[in-house]
Amino acid sequence: MFVVTNRVVGKGKTISTFGDTPNARGPNELRMAHVKKVDGKWRVAIVEDELSAAEVKHLNSDYHLNIDTSLPWHGSLSVACKLFDQAKEEDKPILIFTHGYNNDIGDVLDTALAIQTLYDCIVVPFSWPANGGGAISGTASYLSDKADARASSGAFNRFIGKVHYLHTLLSQANMNAIKAKVEAKYRNKDNPMAASSLYSELIDKACSIKISLLCHSMGNYLLKHSLMTSDNVTSKLIFDNINLVAADTNNHDHAKWVEKLDVRNRVHIVINEHDFALKASRVKPGGEQHARLGHYLKGLNAQNAIYIDASDASGVRGEHSYFKGPAVEGNAQLKALFNDLFNGNSVEKGLSYNPAANYYRL
Repeated sequence: MFVVTNRVVGKGKTISTFGDTPNARGPNELRMAHVKKVDGKWRVAIVEDELSAAEVKHLNSDYHLNIDTSLPWHGSLSVACKLFDQAKEEDKPILIFTHGYNNDIGDVLDTALAIQTLYDCIVVPFSWPANGGGAISGTASYLSDKADARASSGAFNRFIGKVHYLHTLLSQANMNAIKAKVEAKYRNKDNPMAASSLYSELIDKACSIKISLLCHSMGNYLLKHSLMTSDNVTSKLIFDNINLVAADTNNHDHAKWVEKLDVRNRVHIVINEHDFALKASRVKPGGEQHARLGHYLKGLNAQNAIYIDASDASGVRGEHSYFKGPAVEGNAQLKALFNDLFNGNSVEKGLSYNPAANYYRL
């Protein structure tokens, strides 16, 4: 699994190499690492920031990229090629995951691995320095993480921009390679219809990779603020599904930023009225916060969103991370719901609808 972060990163090979503060070069600095769990412990290999000229030429040739190999290229290009290959070979979707409040890197990786295992997808977590303020706790800790989320919005925006650029680059390269293959096959044959048919068939098979986004808890606050940056790319058509689960952001006026999101398929907002964590976060700053989007079934008015009420689903109770653990282990319908959400599919046809309040119920 690869992880992207704006945390400070050292040179070690364990998760202690990830710090609890933003990168020393600033909160917009991004680093990548390959992580693997071996004998219950995470092993870490930091991805080199800049590729060698030989590596760039190799990738350009192997993936038909048509890039300027004289320019500097970063490790993200190599990682994108590997993920693209994995997604095609294993026929799996890619899920970008950004976490919430008070999660250290171990929590983030464990959750990402759980999602990857439960839903048979390729998870790429984006981890921001949500350490709860270090030694401080309670309201101060919560507000510290909110400040870190705002400070990290530029880094998240840069990351999504990279995803968009590299996905477009690799998709176009794929199309060019397929076009060349079809042209070679029909070069001396006057059969344009057969050539066009083969091209469409090969494109459909090769370009079926789905990419979706999961924002959990305060990760939704991070997404919201990334939409406010001057060079915002998070509202572009990048994802098949955008899934806002247990959103720790205001229900009030949420349509103003949710309606900026564009997707190939659906924007899903999943709600649990009994969510203990969101009820607590509402009162942490002294009762000043509005009702949270992830636990409130009123004012659901974003025109582009599908709202899903999971409050009374078996096993959900007061859970905050009800896409993993006991909640889905004992509820096949709930697991199937998240499987569709994370795999870029639609879900509303199998759910009952409350037209007065504008939500679907599990």
